[in-house]
Amino acid sequence: MPKRLQRVIFTCGGTAGHVNPAIALAQLLLEKEPGAQVLFVGAERGLEKDLVPKAGYAFKTVHISSFHRSFKLREIRHNVISVGNLLRAPGEAKAILRAFRPDAVVGTGGYASYPMIKAAAKAGIPTAIHESNAVPGLTTQMLENYADRIMVGFESCRKYYRRPEKVAVTGTPVRSDFFALTKAEARKSLGLDDGRPLLVSFWGSLGAAGMNGQMADFLALEAAKQPFHHIHAAGKQGYPALRALLEEKGVSLEDCPALQLREYIYDMAPVMRAADLVICRAGASTISELTALGTPALMVPSPYVTNNHQEKNARALEEAGGAAVLLEADCSGPAMFQAVCGILRDPGRREAMERAMMALGVRDAAERIYQTVLETLD
Repeated sequence: MPKRLQRVIFTCGGTAGHVNPAIALAQLLLEKEPGAQVLFVGAERGLEKDLVPKAGYAFKTVHISSFHRSFKLREIRHNVISVGNLLRAPGEAKAILRAFRPDAVVGTGGYASYPMIKAAAKAGIPTAIHESNAVPGLTTQMLENYADRIMVGFESCRKYYRRPEKVAVTGTPVRSDFFALTKAEARKSLGLDDGRPLLVSFWGSLGAAGMNGQMADFLALEAAKQPFHHIHAAGKQGYPALRALLEEKGVSLEDCPALQLREYIYDMAPVMRAADLVICRAGASTISELTALGTPALMVPSPYVTNNHQEKNARALEEAGGAAVLLEADCSGPAMFQAVCGILRDPGRREAMERAMMALGVRDAAERIYQTVLETLD
């Protein structure tokens, strides 16, 4: 009989970059097996407790939390609670497994993955974990000996694992609406089909205020000639502050129709599809979208993340030729503007970056992950 996945637990949490790939996988599973049952397991206070129910899936929690590297009293209290959670979580994970009886357990990152994958492996249930970042996070490192398969974004990731024979290069799932339009159709839908290239920029929540300050200098330089279209997302809190900075510099957005300053880019799929260059951080979800679309990037990795993993993500793209990297310590509005103009004014370089990004991209990542999980059922 052919192998089938009828009951699957997805365990993930912490960030949307961990949760969204799992939701994409669940969607594909239900397309292939309409009668399948899916259960998500995450942390009690994680972002997943909101994202997963909104996506329409059943959700349960385990008590698990991170450890902070600080001797401040509040951090010590946090770590004491984390120790208690670490002792409590295995029993909760076992209870969930007994009640749901999954065919497989799939982890896509975050601390909640640890107790579920470990408990499933000890119970003889097939397991697989997906690592979105270029280098394995702590949870993935701790689970390497337990998981049957480790799924990664790029071939270059394999070298970071002690058990490379377990590693499968699958890519990271990207929402299907990113491919609904061609680049020309996306540009037309945005009213940006006058021949000028489109620059898109946005920052993560960490460090966004400082980077928006740099972007004010960038936009002031750009406003003089408007050599390209530019959509920048400043964030809800950053938007009024950035407008005020631009007014101080004498920049009126009403007089610069090629510059769009937004709080958020709600229509991210067509905007990213239309972009000729993106300025951004180097989170795993953003990288999977850029590579799937073949869009060049100027990356300013966040220095505020664990294990400096964003710089490692960005360097992987830089080494392949798809991105330029500018560290935040070296970043300024003029430096970013010079780097952007260097790319957009050089069609040959931009085309080479597009090809490099496209070579890294995996459009059928969800299908590859599905097939890899099926292999664990042997």
